[in-house]
Amino acid sequence: MLRSHTCGELRDSHDGSEVTLCGWVHRRRDHGGLIFIDLRDRYGFTQIVIPPENKAVFSVAETVRPEWVLKVTGTVRKRQADAVREENPTGAIELLVASIDVLNEAKTPPFEIDQEKEVGEEIRLEYRYLDLRRERMQRNIVMRHKLMGLIREYFYGEGFIEVETPIMVKGTPEGSREYLVPSRLYPGNFYVLPQSPQQLKQLLMVSGLDRYFQIARCFRDEDQRGDRQPEFTQFEIEMSFCTQDDVMKVMEGCFLNITKELRPDKKIQNEPFPRLTWHDALHTYGIDKPDLRFDLKFADVTELAKDSGFGVFSNAETVKAMCVPGGGSLSRKDIDDLTDLAQRHGAKGLAWVRVGEDAGPVVKNSTPEFLAALDNVTGANAGDIIFFAAGQFPYDIEPLGQVRNAVAAKLQLIDESIWSYLWVTDFPMFEKSRESGALGAMHHPFTRPHDDDIGLMKSDPLKARSIAYDLVLNGNEVGGGSMRIHEPKLQKEAFDVLGISDEDAERRFGHLLKAFQYGAPPHGGIAMGLDRVCMLFAGEPNIREVIAFPKDQKAKDLMLGAPTPMPEDQLKELHIKALED
Repeated sequence: MLRSHTCGELRDSHDGSEVTLCGWVHRRRDHGGLIFIDLRDRYGFTQIVIPPENKAVFSVAETVRPEWVLKVTGTVRKRQADAVREENPTGAIELLVASIDVLNEAKTPPFEIDQEKEVGEEIRLEYRYLDLRRERMQRNIVMRHKLMGLIREYFYGEGFIEVETPIMVKGTPEGSREYLVPSRLYPGNFYVLPQSPQQLKQLLMVSGLDRYFQIARCFRDEDQRGDRQPEFTQFEIEMSFCTQDDVMKVMEGCFLNITKELRPDKKIQNEPFPRLTWHDALHTYGIDKPDLRFDLKFADVTELAKDSGFGVFSNAETVKAMCVPGGGSLSRKDIDDLTDLAQRHGAKGLAWVRVGEDAGPVVKNSTPEFLAALDNVTGANAGDIIFFAAGQFPYDIEPLGQVRNAVAAKLQLIDESIWSYLWVTDFPMFEKSRESGALGAMHHPFTRPHDDDIGLMKSDPLKARSIAYDLVLNGNEVGGGSMRIHEPKLQKEAFDVLGISDEDAERRFGHLLKAFQYGAPPHGGIAMGLDRVCMLFAGEPNIREVIAFPKDQKAKDLMLGAPTPMPEDQLKELHIKALED
């Protein structure tokens, strides 16, 4: 080994020891005759001191610059009392250097690594190997490592078997675009990169493995957002002979464990995690992943609004009102910003009433009786503000759910010391596109309906509930799962509702339907977005901050320069012709 200790290891108990350290120059300070260098590696920092008496060493130290790689040997000594830095684990000692070797020089980095300054994401991603040297990123990557270790340890202890499923699979389109992998040996044929191991883990249940677990790489060729990447990681389970409660219980135990290990500073709001149906979540909070760290519940004023005199309300299928205590302090600009937010999520506008003030279109166009009853129903008082959503459920209610979150953040209603877990259950089996009117599976076509709702799949599919469940943390969906259909007949009925013909079903899912004919057990599972979980645990704004080498928001790798055109001879060998845009 080049070194005897790491830069985060030495303590005052090492006083007098001769040691060798290796690392990067974090900072260099010349104090008129003494040179101090903070030497850094993954484990921490050690201050090294180069006295002028050792002229050969001193002359080398005079030349070093930030991010040079050094090997230093010297004697550990305690710092004087007034020089101790208690915030640094090695702050009680320093290393008096006897020899110094420059292992590598470094160009001046394009941004400062020794300070947490704002740096443009484009330059950070281009020089990601330098960005990863920064304390924040090192902390995030180490946390991700610990998280994965805790997850594995937990599921091993619960009797799950870790199985790796293939990365190149058959294309079975389920809504999102897939990455194609051309086959050189079979011209004109392609593999795809899996969006999820969904069907494979169901086949493992048919195989009799009973409890499956995997930290799986997944791929989706879709537009990017702050919490999306073209390649991402899930941790997921599948269980045989289980109920919804069994799956939820084991995953709840996993999250309790990792929260207490990695975020002991957070108080878990409720144990066991509360449950809320999809229907109640939308009606009460306007969103299927509500943040329960604050109140701001919706009141249903549909019937009351029919005689309001305000045309938008009188003719609406559903009208919701959200009273914000003290919200009268919001400025007109704040309200305009909230209106813009609602419109970005599909609303035509945002109606509001300042309680006790004669202002705004709702007040001016509504009857006094409606306004008085409104205050009573919502519990509003002078100084409060009431926001409304009116229209078709759930489409026109959801924008108010976004306003709810924004208002809570603006008025600092969120207790950041609390972590609020929530299960959202009983999602609809099917949903209708507002644009096209087409019927689709809300989760995926293998999701099991409630037994009582099987008949509704034909007679009234939009009312059929699924045995599906999402886990929510502080208003963020971290993952979801369901019980699966395991009977060929019921699976065909689901395909029929979705307009998937027998021929199409055989082409896309024939392998799964074939397996179901050989004794598929009842089974269910769940998948969690590991990147998103790590983002929340690290307190970061997007998942790129917890991925070592992420793509940018345009799905480009700025460090490697990918994607890139391929040589014509290689495309020819793969029987591919690239068309110009």
